[in-house]
Amino acid sequence: MSSRVKDIIGIMEDNFPLWLAESWDNCGLQIGSYEAMVNRIVVALDLDEEIIKFAIDQKADMIITHHPLFFQTIKSINYSKSMGRMIKNIVNAGINVYSAHTNLDAAEHGLNQYLAELLGLTQIMPLDTDKQEELYKLVVFVPISHTEELRNIINSAGAGYIGAYSDCSFRVQGTGTFRPREGSNPFIGQIGELEEVDEYRLETVVFHRDLQRMIKLIEEVHPYEEVAYDIYRLNNKGRIFSLGRKGCWTEKMSLQECAEQIKRSLKLDSVRMVGDPKRSIKTVAVVSGSGSSLIGKVLKQKIDLFVTGDLKYHEARDAEAQGLAIIDAGHQGSEEIVVPLLCNLLQKESKIKGFDLELIPAFVSPCIKVI
Repeated sequence: MSSRVKDIIGIMEDNFPLWLAESWDNCGLQIGSYEAMVNRIVVALDLDEEIIKFAIDQKADMIITHHPLFFQTIKSINYSKSMGRMIKNIVNAGINVYSAHTNLDAAEHGLNQYLAELLGLTQIMPLDTDKQEELYKLVVFVPISHTEELRNIINSAGAGYIGAYSDCSFRVQGTGTFRPREGSNPFIGQIGELEEVDEYRLETVVFHRDLQRMIKLIEEVHPYEEVAYDIYRLNNKGRIFSLGRKGCWTEKMSLQECAEQIKRSLKLDSVRMVGDPKRSIKTVAVVSGSGSSLIGKVLKQKIDLFVTGDLKYHEARDAEAQGLAIIDAGHQGSEEIVVPLLCNLLQKESKIKGFDLELIPAFVSPCIKVI
């Protein structure tokens, strides 16, 4: 079965919702049409002229990147400049471009979770409480004959998650009354006559991102012409999302051993290390890309080692003076794992949905070469 751009975006945003993105970021569809057909997708960390040429040669319909093509407003499209040439070539080739950036970094099964797992950390948790998902109580009144069917449908669609438990719901029996008026087409009862029906009040918990989808689903499958439902915003704490992760090694290692393990895990030729190579390390925080802005949050938690990229000299010295060891794996080195992450996810999800999709990984050349 063929897919459209909007189908692929649906998979991406179910896993990496846009509300997780930072306010300065520009995630989502960059160029293209939601209705365009998609059969071949190139997945890359960045979008440059080399990747665009590769995508054209591969006859790709879509490019998905981690870093957005546009961060700021474009005031002109000048074909003599790199950005203008890229836009022209993308449009002429009919390629659609989509980016998932800080929303992918912070998502529950996003880039930093993947990075922490790839490095071999255990007891992985969000680094801090950057964002917390809003929870809602969804209550729907349904005839007893249809209650279990409706419960199963909405729980299977993602409602009813509480911590490590799924399919959580509550129901209590009661009597519903209604009088069908002229112009109605009642499932039960007669026009103008008061009707009483044995019903259940069915309650479940819904994440904010799923709320409208659940309401639409209930309206589609509920037997009544007019569905009675209530929505309550809860003060209960939902899932926590963070741009970083923290965890620990199964056994203590020296900082030198940590550096060697990180090099192997990320397949890097080298990393930069801050701290005594013989220092014993147990707890670790990871932030892919440029994570220096989170050093303060790491220091407050008395974590032994911070793994990130793009560290500046004075930031490194200040952190070391406060007792924090750091391994700088580089921006590209700590983020290019996004390519297999997205390829595997899209391949798995497209197979479930029956889409005929080919995923093509693409890797950018290092902008800084060691000679």
